Amino acid sequence: MAAAAESIGVDDGKLEEFANKIMGDVGGAFAILLAYIGDQTGVFRSLRDDGPATADALAGRIGVDKRYLLEWLSAQAAAGYVLYDESTHHFSISPEQATVLAAEGNPVCMQGLMQQVVGQFETHDKAVETFRSGAGRGWDEHTSCLFCATDRFFRPGYEVNLISSWLPSLDGIEFKLKTGAKVADVGCGLGSSTLTMAKAYPNSQFDGFDFHGPSIEQARQRAADVGLSGNTDFDILAAKETPQNGYDLICMFDALHDMGDPVGAARRLYECLAENGTLMLVEPLAGDALEDNLHLLGQIFYSASTLICTPTSKAQEVGLALGAQAGEKRISEVLREAGFTRIRRATETATNIVLEVRR
Repeated sequence: MAAAAESIGVDDGKLEEFANKIMGDVGGAFAILLAYIGDQTGVFRSLRDDGPATADALAGRIGVDKRYLLEWLSAQAAAGYVLYDESTHHFSISPEQATVLAAEGNPVCMQGLMQQVVGQFETHDKAVETFRSGAGRGWDEHTSCLFCATDRFFRPGYEVNLISSWLPSLDGIEFKLKTGAKVADVGCGLGSSTLTMAKAYPNSQFDGFDFHGPSIEQARQRAADVGLSGNTDFDILAAKETPQNGYDLICMFDALHDMGDPVGAARRLYECLAENGTLMLVEPLAGDALEDNLHLLGQIFYSASTLICTPTSKAQEVGLALGAQAGEKRISEVLREAGFTRIRRATETATNIVLEVRR
């Protein structure tokens, strides 16, 4: 085999290294699916809340089949997702593992991201068809699991950053919100960002818009459930249909790059702002060149963009297909073409940039 490899110019050491990487990625893919099963059946939460247990005892605690659970626990222990004590045959979970796998609402919890991945595998036939044909794939052509997963992944980041960091980084906006402002959240999805702001600033009015009807229905129900219907309103509207209400602030969270005509959408938002209004644009963190993004975060964003963001854009008019790693320079070009003249990176996180955009 070595001789054959040498004859076609293959380096045995590099071959083994790359094959091992693929094996690691395959193991990771299985681990993600099993971790999602553990999330949905309560395994991680039981290990966190009720302590170590044998597979039989744990099966009795959570009401699952003990033979399957033993196999699951063995796989997750091999993956490093749970711990195993060979002397007692007990399985357990460390505080760090529990934070990542079972701390719902914590920005470090990865279950929302895992659920997104599982949702993509669920509709892999459609993904292959879309990839081959070059056709668009609308948001509503994905499994409903994706909508919940996307909200589940992004919501903790909003709760941690939006009120404490992102909005205060904008010039004069916090004062307006406290005294009473008109705010639009364009591409609001299930409304988590809208409701986070509405709770913090009860004197302001928040309008959430999204073109996906089922998401808006859930947003309305959430507002009613938490008693925020008084200063929120949700409507099924595309970005280019945003009403010209003279908004003091328009927010768009991880949505502009998904739009078929981001220039047209941004131009409409320009028209909908008050004279001294501000557009807060949150986009994935990315360098301006491909080589700047060849790392793990870039891989994740490019992968999601291949399956979700770019097909969503291509399913709409124009179909510019910016992609999730468009970068600040390209995003700024879109905004300037729409008429905006003042664009400033107000702040950033490990995964997002926050742009303050004004006329």
